[in-house]
Amino acid sequence: MKPVDATQSEVAAIVLAGGTSSRMGCDKALLPVNGMPLLRWVCQMAQECADPVYVVTGWGERYYEVIPEGCWVIQEGEAIPDWKPQGPLVGFAEGLTQVKTDWVLVLACDLPRLRADVLQAAIAQLPTVPSEAIACLPRQSNRWEPLCGFYRRSCLLELQGFIESGGRSFQRWLATQVVAELHLDDPSILFNCNTPADLARWADSHLN
Repeated sequence: MKPVDATQSEVAAIVLAGGTSSRMGCDKALLPVNGMPLLRWVCQMAQECADPVYVVTGWGERYYEVIPEGCWVIQEGEAIPDWKPQGPLVGFAEGLTQVKTDWVLVLACDLPRLRADVLQAAIAQLPTVPSEAIACLPRQSNRWEPLCGFYRRSCLLELQGFIESGGRSFQRWLATQVVAELHLDDPSILFNCNTPADLARWADSHLN
């Protein structure tokens, strides 16, 4: 098993911001955290680790003033009349078609504890990933954490086939693949805000 070499300059990033935030009750990408909208925070952390950074969203106009300069917006379903969100797996596949680097960092837009230094340390692990692994992801409660980890661009064809067959679940797709475990220096960066209760928990911990 020969490791594939990777350096920080050879990693792109995809930030997924295509959800409807139904459990939050408002657009979580625009929630104020760390002195700025949450989506902007995640994008800035990605920019410190990867180049280029793509934001995949169905709401490009809504986020125009939020997304940092230098990020590229990929409009989901741009050519599809009456488009509706298809989930993060489809958004990831759309973004991956634009990636040219061997590795891509994939991030959800709702990670208020994200830290660039932790992601940079994770990138340093990529050269040790076995060549047959299509991804290097953290693991919690016996489940992969698919929206804060790294994928090889070469997984695109199999991913597209899974989606074309009706697949929409990251976990089901990953169950059919070889995945290496990513060991994070600070696993708390995986905390995400899906509900008002999640936001309150983050706010409490941030103040203490």
